[in-house]
Amino acid sequence: MPSGFRIVASTGLDQGDRDYQQDQLLLMGHPRARACILGVVADGMGGRSGGRKAADQVMLTAQQLFERHDPTTDDALAFLERIAREAHTMIRLTAVSAEQEPHSTIAAFVMNPDGRCAFAHSGDSRLYLYRQGALVHRTRDHSYIQSMLDQGLLTDEEAANDPRSNLLLHCLGAASDPAVALNDVGLLRAGDVIVACSDGVWHYYTTAEIGHVVSQLPPRDACEFLIHKARQRSEGRGDNLALIVVKLEPLPTSGTRVR
Repeated sequence: MPSGFRIVASTGLDQGDRDYQQDQLLLMGHPRARACILGVVADGMGGRSGGRKAADQVMLTAQQLFERHDPTTDDALAFLERIAREAHTMIRLTAVSAEQEPHSTIAAFVMNPDGRCAFAHSGDSRLYLYRQGALVHRTRDHSYIQSMLDQGLLTDEEAANDPRSNLLLHCLGAASDPAVALNDVGLLRAGDVIVACSDGVWHYYTTAEIGHVVSQLPPRDACEFLIHKARQRSEGRGDNLALIVVKLEPLPTSGTRVR
């Protein structure tokens, strides 16, 4: 593990104003490799049981593959893509028993013992990397609204209030193979913060607001604040919320007194 920081993390999961919980998350350390961490957020869709089954399948696939993952020899991006592809296949195979056609987003990251980090996502659950409060990387949604933004047909303000925000172009479990975006975000540094969340969280914040909160607060407090404030801003119409915050806190320098 690179010197100079320690890993502090927290998660938050809230049903919001929905009748049932379809968001799921996973944050786990590798069973054999110290400082190797996997984080996954999945937003299930497709009826009470369908969406939950799809999100649960993402979690199960991720956990099983991580337990067999060797961070010293396996490629991180290939590993994350395999989670998404295998989860997609399993969701399709279990679709017959679901109430409706089950789908799920995925936003996953893996941090290797050498401090390098990789992102993968499909759908509109997001991953952020902040450095000293400033955005270094943010995933781009596989959504109709993002495509309109990319074409200059909507402003950010218009997009935030557009009723078509839930229309996805890609996700796991669809009839066609989904797009899975992969990003090597490089070597992490002391002070960096990784955020993974569903749209029930990020929809109510600007990128700068999230960066400010996670840079100023410990991960547990940041999770509590972001979920609480998102619930307030949703005014009783909020979606499920899932959130992971991982912070690389600088270690005290030599000679520093700890009180």
